[in-house]
Amino acid sequence: MSELYIRVAEDENEEPMEIPSEDDGTILLSSVAAQFPGACGLRYRNPESQCMRGVRLVEGVLHAPENDWGSLVYVVNYPKDNKRKMEEIDAASAVKVKRGFQKTSDLIVLGLPWKTTEQDLKDYFTTFGEVIMVQVKRDVKTGNSKGFGFVRFTEYETQTKVIAQRHMIDGRWCDCKLPNSKAFPDEPMRSRKIFVGRCTEDMTTDELRQYFMQYGEVTDVFIPKPFRAFAFVTFADDQVAQALCGEDLIIKGISVHISNAEPKHNNSRQMMDRGRFGAVHQLFPNFPGGSASLAAMFDRSQYQFPSSHV
Repeated sequence: MSELYIRVAEDENEEPMEIPSEDDGTILLSSVAAQFPGACGLRYRNPESQCMRGVRLVEGVLHAPENDWGSLVYVVNYPKDNKRKMEEIDAASAVKVKRGFQKTSDLIVLGLPWKTTEQDLKDYFTTFGEVIMVQVKRDVKTGNSKGFGFVRFTEYETQTKVIAQRHMIDGRWCDCKLPNSKAFPDEPMRSRKIFVGRCTEDMTTDELRQYFMQYGEVTDVFIPKPFRAFAFVTFADDQVAQALCGEDLIIKGISVHISNAEPKHNNSRQMMDRGRFGAVHQLFPNFPGGSASLAAMFDRSQYQFPSSHV
C-alpha cells in the first residue's frame, strides 16, 4: 500500500500539516506528537452532522473513520492541563501586544550633591544609554541647586535599568525614580499595584508571583487573611501594571480579573482628619452644639488645631 498523508492542524482555521500514515493506513500518535508536542488524539468535523467526532485511538495507534481518512482536516486534541497552559500563553501574548511601544518618562534624580552640574549629570547617565534631557533644579533667587534634578532616556530598557539601582554621583548615593503625586501634587499617581479578583483559596503567593513575572519584575504579592477571594500584586514598573488593568487572565485554569489598585491617599487623609477631630473633641467635650457642631466647624477648617496636640 502506498504511503498516505493525512492533513492535521492545531485549529480548524489554521493551515494544516501533512502527517504520514503507516503501511496499514493507520497513523501513530507519536507521528502526530512529533509535529504537535503534547497531542493526545485527533478529531474531525462530520460533513453531514457538522458535529466534531473523535478518531479512535488504540494503544497509540489512530484508526481512520470508516477505514478512510478522506480529504478532511483533522484537529489535534490536547490534555486539559495543556490547553489551559496554552490559554495562559495566549493571554500573556495579548497583554504584551496591548503594551506595545513603551515611551520613556522624565525621571527624578534625588539626593544630588550641591556641586553637581547638568553636564556632570549627563556625563554620568550617558554611560547607561542615550540621554535626551538633563536638568538640575535651582533656586530662582540664589541659583543654588535644590538637590534634585531630572533625566530622560531614549530607550525604555535604559530607563528600567536606571530605576532598578542606586547611583553614586559626585561621591554621593542618589535615587532615580518615576515622579509621583507626592513630588508633583498636580500629576496623577501611576500605581504599580494591581488588584487580582476572583482568586481561589488554593492560589499561593509564590504561584501568583511566578505567573505575573512573565510580564515584568514583581516586587510584592499580598493575599489577605482570612481569605477574601482577591490579591494584590506590585510591579517594579508602573506601565506593566497599567497595561494589565482590565484584562481577564487564566491562572490555574481559573479566570481572574485585573483592575487598578487605587492609591489610598484619600482614605489616609480621612483617617488623619478623624484622628485630629477626636483630639479636638477630647479637649473641648462641652463645646456648644455638641459633637455635630464641632465636626462641622472642623470640616470647614475654621479651627486650626496646633500640630503639637495631634
